[in-house]
Amino acid sequence: MTRVMASGVFDILHTGHVHYLSEARQLGDELVVVVATDKTVRKNKHEPITPEKMRLELVSALKPVDRAMLGHEGDMFGVVAEIRPDIIALGYDQLFDEQALKDELVRRGMNIRVVRLGRYEDDLNGTRKIIRKIIEWHTATACKGEKE
Repeated sequence: MTRVMASGVFDILHTGHVHYLSEARQLGDELVVVVATDKTVRKNKHEPITPEKMRLELVSALKPVDRAMLGHEGDMFGVVAEIRPDIIALGYDQLFDEQALKDELVRRGMNIRVVRLGRYEDDLNGTRKIIRKIIEWHTATACKGEKE
């Protein structure tokens, strides 16, 4: 049995997330998804829009996902050791240095394949794109005096 691990924030679910998780699931027999904690999101990206428990529940409900869990604070390799994946699937836009990740896995005695997944082209394939579109829509409707 091949276990695949994927991870992310999953702040506002969109088709890019679905594509990423579907493609990751095709790499093995089981997909375990690590959802970043609110604290981790604040530290590394931005203030989360949806709380971690909500993001975890949404990701858990997705068809390609066999199991979802919250990440650990601090050392990300702790959760990797806990899951014990055969493959780590990285999204095309995740800011991991693949070689540094591979080197650290080897240094820690973890024989795990790292796979960078392809880009998904869709108009609204990212959380920031969705937020920008909402802001543009809101600005346009507010200028026209339209009600929501």
